[in-house]
Amino acid sequence: MNKRAAGVMFIFLAAIFICTKFISAAIYASSEAAWNAGIFRDQLKEIGNTLDILSILSLIVGVTYLYFAERNKG
Repeated sequence: MNKRAAGVMFIFLAAIFICTKFISAAIYASSEAAWNAGIFRDQLKEIGNTLDILSILSLIVGVTYLYFAERNKG
């Protein structure tokens, strides 16, 4: 796998982490009788920061791989 493909895969992984956070909060909040923005925000806080940290790290690694792949292209 070349650097360009690895960079795209890391960026894709960052998107998956973000989607997982919001889907988990929606599933977690599905047992509530009423829905509003405050309840969803509370559910996001219950999920924690781990997926945010992993997505940011994955995005940084992916962009770095893409940068070096384009820089070394020529």
